Amino acid sequence: MVALGFVLIYKATEVVNFAQGELMMLGAFLAYTFISILGWNYWAGAAAAIFCMFFVGNFVDRIFLRPVLGQPQFSIVMVTIGFGYMARSAAGMVPGWGTETYAISTPFSSEGMSLVPESVGSLVISQTDLSVIIATIILCAVLYAFFTHTRLGVAMQASSQNQLAAYYMGIPVKAVFSMIWGISAAVAAAAGILLAPTTLIDTSMGFIGLKAFPAAVLGGFGSIPGAVVGGLIIGIIETLAGFYLPPGFKNVAAYVVLLVVLVVRPQGLFGQKTGKRV
Repeated sequence: MVALGFVLIYKATEVVNFAQGELMMLGAFLAYTFISILGWNYWAGAAAAIFCMFFVGNFVDRIFLRPVLGQPQFSIVMVTIGFGYMARSAAGMVPGWGTETYAISTPFSSEGMSLVPESVGSLVISQTDLSVIIATIILCAVLYAFFTHTRLGVAMQASSQNQLAAYYMGIPVKAVFSMIWGISAAVAAAAGILLAPTTLIDTSMGFIGLKAFPAAVLGGFGSIPGAVVGGLIIGIIETLAGFYLPPGFKNVAAYVVLLVVLVVRPQGLFGQKTGKRV
């Protein structure tokens, strides 16, 4: 789901947002505030956190990204990295958040449930993990339909391919960019809320974005289904590396895969080679 956020912003703006993990962290902390501190219902608190993060994404684009619009990509990437560090530091200074580790109560059980009859075999998964899978599938389908079959989604893709031509055709490029940053932040918040029962909530949980980046590259930047498939492959490789290889290999397995993909197939599994006339 974090890789989905990478793909969304790149698909619409051709910007790689290295603060995607920190947006996920902020969404998780907001959910913790609404659910655990204010005592809201889980679903109401989660919806409020996702709604608030949409406007946080808008704010990030308007305040930090818009002033460097049109500058070299390296400058924009450095802005996102700087915002990530700033978000982690700010979250650590907020009363009630700090640097402690927190958890939120969810309606999903952590006990395992069998997905196949015992006569067939053993396939057990917890309700918490199953909720992540279902939510990811639904989000992927909705976002794919949005970019493919709606005027606004097509306008976002047009803005990424040629901002000046999109502007001349009447597309409000700046407003489109702000909206896609808001959508990406909302997706990141959903990921943080679903991840909270598994990894708990703290200021360092945003570092998972560094694992999601290889997943997005593997699937192909610009491909929404590719982000999901890339995430699954990276997760399987990390698990197998941690089980079969010596200690320490699990932490670098994702980046080894990243290097191999960049050498063998730079566009990723589902990406397409594109060219631009100069």
